[in-house]
Amino acid sequence: MRLKIAVPALVIGALLMLLGIGQLTFWSPPETVTASVPAGSQAGPVTVIDAGAKAADADDVDITVRSEGTFTLAVGRAGDVDAWVGDAAHLRVTAIAEDGLDTTFTEGEETVPNPSGSDLWTSEETADGSVTYRWLDPAEGEWSILLAADGENPAPTDISVTWPNEATTGWAVPLIVIGALAIVLGIALFFVTPKRSRRAAEGSRAHQRRLETRKKPNRAGGAYFGVAVVAAGLTVSGAGLAHASTSDPSPAPSSDPSSTASATAEVTDETAEAADETAPPVLLESQLERILASVATVVAEGDAASDAELLEPRVAEAALALRTANYDVRSQASDVPEPTPVAAEPVLTTMVSAETSWPRTVVALTQSDENPVPHALVLVQADPRSNYQLSAAIQMLPGTTFPASDGAAGVDEVPVDDAGELALAPQAAMDAIADFLSEPDGDNAETFEANSFADAITSFQADVVADPGNDSADITFVHESEEEFTHALSTSDGGAMVFGYLNHTYSSVPRGAGDSIDLDGTVYESLTGETSTDEGIDVRYGEAVMMYVPAAGSDERIRVIGAAQQLLSAELR
Repeated sequence: MRLKIAVPALVIGALLMLLGIGQLTFWSPPETVTASVPAGSQAGPVTVIDAGAKAADADDVDITVRSEGTFTLAVGRAGDVDAWVGDAAHLRVTAIAEDGLDTTFTEGEETVPNPSGSDLWTSEETADGSVTYRWLDPAEGEWSILLAADGENPAPTDISVTWPNEATTGWAVPLIVIGALAIVLGIALFFVTPKRSRRAAEGSRAHQRRLETRKKPNRAGGAYFGVAVVAAGLTVSGAGLAHASTSDPSPAPSSDPSSTASATAEVTDETAEAADETAPPVLLESQLERILASVATVVAEGDAASDAELLEPRVAEAALALRTANYDVRSQASDVPEPTPVAAEPVLTTMVSAETSWPRTVVALTQSDENPVPHALVLVQADPRSNYQLSAAIQMLPGTTFPASDGAAGVDEVPVDDAGELALAPQAAMDAIADFLSEPDGDNAETFEANSFADAITSFQADVVADPGNDSADITFVHESEEEFTHALSTSDGGAMVFGYLNHTYSSVPRGAGDSIDLDGTVYESLTGETSTDEGIDVRYGEAVMMYVPAAGSDERIRVIGAAQQLLSAELR
């Protein structure tokens, strides 16, 4: 009887072990899975790989792209990538399917600008022929990959996505263990020989009953041994399953399923609330550092050559107007100082817009050895396909403070013509400072806190009017806001930082026949080439201004915390 059990046990054990070993070797699934874009997919100037093409919960995802020539692979927020693509014809890789990658094609513009170097990208690579990119999201949120050649030639479509294979051989170890136990049992049955007592066979019935009674615990003991073997097998199997699933760990289940669901819901709600309250900034720190470095380099090149055309890729609005005027005035008057350099670092604090539409505004406060007084660098991106440009570089005034920012969350763009929850709309605040500087005793005399910029301007104007040498001249000072150059960002206390630009015209006209304006020895002589004028002169200045506007209902006045002024021109009438 024992041989009838032993032989099958050995055979079954060997088969189970062979099956388990096979699952770990020649039947083992591949370590990675690859899905590809179908061959012959239609191409446009741009290809977009959506987040859906990334295997769910896979950390190690590789994107392999092949092309006949040079191409750019860029990573950006999904919304930014879509905004850059706009109406361009493009192939979009949307998801992983059973037989490859799902794609859609959208008709549109056949050519686009070269996307290489765009400020929207958190990272980019230029490859020739092929590249394999490890797809890692740079921050929270949804991210996409953009591929393009040069904007005119077709973008790559030979794309494959590779990720670790989640398929496991969970029964391999249990099969090997159970098979080994079966083989041990079979071998044991070959060598264990039962001994039957002759005396027991010839004994009385009573003695036989006693022997049978004694044999009952042995049968129970055998049952216990069988249970122990099965339990051991299941325990080892469980260990094998646990070992096989360590590549995808999961939290221990709660004893109360309803409490687990409730906790998950609470975390989800808190996360959603946090996301609503702290919208992410449109730029990562690394992006802002790269942009500031580029701006500083372009400005330094323009300053070195005194060539405003070199500034145009990275400088606009007030910053361009003031620097262009400085180059022009210095070419005619030697005593005009050079413009203050733009420092890319160190960055003291930032205000980064969370606005997903355009234009976008970013402010970085920097200070360096060349710029001992902190400067607020106002950067504006006009549209998705444009890079950020320096709108203004404004020096902080003595005794002023700049709103602190932890950089973890973006700030809101404030509509310049809408007061909303502010004491004044941003543009109204710019108009008010223009009115105050033109008429210090006018309606806005109590609107602003005392500041060194306004004091210097109004004191200069009062001194010019009071100068006895100007008794024969009619003198006027007019400050006007350039509305297109006004930008505003919200602060955490409900106020707003407002950045704007003023055109300041100082006019001096002789009162009567025979009167004249003396220009001798002044910078105006250098600019006009005349020592005096009988007709009059108009002198123009540009003034970049940075203000804090408090929330509505606040007892605070508007504070001017930064300014920059530049002589623009002097023209005879």
